[in-house]
Amino acid sequence: MKKTLNWSIFLLLTSITALAQTNNAISKNEIPTALNGVFSKDQVQSASEIYLNSCAICHGRDLRGSEGGSALIGDRFQTKWKNKTLRELFLYTKSTMPKTKPNSFDEKTYAALIAFILNANGFPSGEKPLAFKNIADKTILGAAPPSRVSMGFKPAISENKPKTIEADWPQHRGDFGSTNYSVLNQINETNAPQLKIAWRWKTDNFGPSPEYYFKSTPLMVKGVLYTTAGLSRSIAAIDAETGETLWTFRLDEKERKAYVPRQNSGRGVAYWSDEKGGKDRVVFISPSFQLVALDAQTGRPINDFGENGIVDLKKGLGSHVDPLTSTIGSTSPPIIVNDVIIMGASFPVGLAPTSKSQTRGDIMGYDVKTGKQLWIFHTIPQAGELGNETWKDESWKYTGNAGAWAPLTADPALGYVYLPLEAATGDFYGGHRSGDNLFSQSLVCLNAKTGERVWHYQLIHHDIWDYDLPAPPILADINVDGKAIKAVIQVTKQAFAFVFDRITGKPVWPIEERAVPKSTVPGEITSPTQPFPTKPAPFDRQGYSDDILVDFTPAIKKEALKIVSKFNKGPLYTPVNLYNPPNQLGTLMIPDAVGGANWQGGVFDPEKGILYVSSSTVLRPMSIEPSTNNSDMAYVAYMGTSRIGPYGLPLVKPPYGRITAIDLNTGEHKWMVPNADTPKWVKENPALKGLKIPRTGSPERVGMLVTKSLLFAGEGSGLYASDGGGGKIFRAYNKETGKIIAELELPANQTGVPMTYSVNGKQYIVVAVGAVGHPGELVALSL
Repeated sequence: MKKTLNWSIFLLLTSITALAQTNNAISKNEIPTALNGVFSKDQVQSASEIYLNSCAICHGRDLRGSEGGSALIGDRFQTKWKNKTLRELFLYTKSTMPKTKPNSFDEKTYAALIAFILNANGFPSGEKPLAFKNIADKTILGAAPPSRVSMGFKPAISENKPKTIEADWPQHRGDFGSTNYSVLNQINETNAPQLKIAWRWKTDNFGPSPEYYFKSTPLMVKGVLYTTAGLSRSIAAIDAETGETLWTFRLDEKERKAYVPRQNSGRGVAYWSDEKGGKDRVVFISPSFQLVALDAQTGRPINDFGENGIVDLKKGLGSHVDPLTSTIGSTSPPIIVNDVIIMGASFPVGLAPTSKSQTRGDIMGYDVKTGKQLWIFHTIPQAGELGNETWKDESWKYTGNAGAWAPLTADPALGYVYLPLEAATGDFYGGHRSGDNLFSQSLVCLNAKTGERVWHYQLIHHDIWDYDLPAPPILADINVDGKAIKAVIQVTKQAFAFVFDRITGKPVWPIEERAVPKSTVPGEITSPTQPFPTKPAPFDRQGYSDDILVDFTPAIKKEALKIVSKFNKGPLYTPVNLYNPPNQLGTLMIPDAVGGANWQGGVFDPEKGILYVSSSTVLRPMSIEPSTNNSDMAYVAYMGTSRIGPYGLPLVKPPYGRITAIDLNTGEHKWMVPNADTPKWVKENPALKGLKIPRTGSPERVGMLVTKSLLFAGEGSGLYASDGGGGKIFRAYNKETGKIIAELELPANQTGVPMTYSVNGKQYIVVAVGAVGHPGELVALSL
């Protein structure tokens, strides 16, 4: 009996075990795995090159891992993933690969990479490609087949395939006309929100210390970007697709470094194409004013240019200039017009010059092939030259500056170059240089081959406001009242856009000489009138009136009126007066000496005839005081902060920064929008708690780019931190309305003017960024 019972129990347990095993088998069979052929062979093939070029550096060409990444085949990989879904593997891969730029491929590419990994682990292919459209996908990896395959070593895919160049960027502002325009349309209103960072190129170690205000706009020629970088102004060639550094060049300026007026990386380089010999050149100006020509392919100096690739520009100015200690340089690239290199100059900040005697910013032309000096144009006319009579008491003999620190513009077909000249010494006191002071503050047109003046127009007589011509002139073919005009446009710090016929220099719309206030500073003789264009209207606020003061609440407006009562104020061109506290604290300037517009300037759409200008609305206190023993100037100037309004706000009402669209065929404004959202220091100001604040913009001038579809602009660098500017957001705008189409957060604040190009069918937008604590870098954006 006992034996029979034991046998029965054995049979029952056996049956239960068999049933459980059957049920488990059925349950397991219900869960789909990668053993069911979930990818296609074509997918594997399509991902092969992508894996080897983007993933193998970390995970090994045979997927067995390396120092930089774990294995993607083998027991450890199987153990980790066999009970997890393919969707989990897909999302993990997407968020971590490639290591330098995760999420940079589209979903189809990431699906192909998963297929590539499955194939390497021996999973069978199927008829349909792997796709991840269903977010609830439950397919798990499963156990690997008994006969896994190993890839073994495969040589890297050669990257020496020829590049196709759909659009390059051979000039500093895109073309000789400084339009900053591109016909490219791959990035448009439909897909702009999908822009992502394609690569980043850093400048941390180009110089003795990092540079944060990185203003370079690179060129792109034949698939290579060329840029300046770092405080030593090194030159770098960069692969336009990948951001890889191809070569660098650094010039050791030795003892000359001590006399550099503005030690920075500058705004870029110039490029010359050798149509006959194929020996293209990259040309730049070093911080200490040396002209350098490099082989574009290798970065080596051109031996037969100057002395071993270098020309000393200080010597070119003449024997009156000390070749070592003179403080002259250039922060802008030269321009190369019909084989002639032409450059401007920059100087130390002119608020308080050490002397009324300074170096002149004469314009020079050099042969691009030999480095031989061809001509020199005196920006302050010397004895017997046109305009010399505008310098009273022989002040032309010692006065300096009057250079072109902004980039230059040219019309190679006409053979003309256009110079935006700055003020003479000093910026706010002209008592040592009585007269109108030609050619300071003039737009000057020269013959590029000979340096001879073709025409000029002085935009400010006897400047004492530091209203330099701050941006490259823009060339535009426009149609006014049925007449086709080859025009040149100069935007200014005082928020004017002067429009001239670029052949004759005749104003397109009348320019009126209007009476302006006189100076009360001893020794200062101001011009009784200044030029005012009748069209277009100013693109920013000009001159003081009570109705421009901040008025978020009546109490704030009342406090603002109390603050301004201690300052001199008036219309545009009100002279800066003496500092005499406590009741006279100087003069309130709007626009201030920084602009209005500044070096970022404007951009032009040649198809629509629209000029877009970036400007800043800042009401800033300035004052004049007697100089100390440190200068032989009678008076020097002091610049204050704009944040002197109630509760730390600006005195002026918003918008604090703006972008304005102007139709140059009619001279009329189309639209204006603030250049940024309301900054935190406004939103979070306790005095404004509970108030609905409109979009105020930021007190910045921002670099812009215009394409066939869109206008692009960032939020500026925040260099003038006391004004509260700067931001990381890069926006795409509708060109017709100013409506925001897309917003992208950059790694840091926009510091340079954007540019664009297309290589191998892909459009890129590249912009320089930087911020306090964030060294400058180039950021490339693409779809």
